Amino acid sequence: MYKPQSPFSAALSLLIPTYSNNVGVEAKAYPKAQNGLMFYGSFRTFGGTERDINGVYSVEKTAVVETWFRPDIKSDCRIAVLQSGEIYEILGEPENIELRNQYLKFKVRQVKGGA
Repeated sequence: MYKPQSPFSAALSLLIPTYSNNVGVEAKAYPKAQNGLMFYGSFRTFGGTERDINGVYSVEKTAVVETWFRPDIKSDCRIAVLQSGEIYEILGEPENIELRNQYLKFKVRQVKGGA
C-alpha cells in the first residue's frame, strides 16, 4: 500500500479557473491566491529542472506535490504556495494513486511573467 514520503505540512491554495467567452475567444481567469481553496500537502522542489533549448541553458522551477485526494484538482488549475506567494501550474493530469481516492500526486511548474 502506498504511503506518502513527507508529511502534508505546506499550506497551499487551489486556484480553479473561470471561463468567459469574449468575441468568440474563450479566456481563462484565475482567482487571487488568498481567494483560492486552501489545502495542505507536501511540496518538494529538488532544485528545479535543467533545460537546454536552442543552445540557451536555463533552470525551470518545478516541484512535486502530494496531498489528500480531491476531485476538484485538475490539470487546468493552478496552485499557490501561501508562505511565499509563488504560483504554479499543474503539468499533466494529477495521479490518483492506486485509484483508491486517498492520495493525489502531481508535478507543477512556476508561472512567471516577462517578455
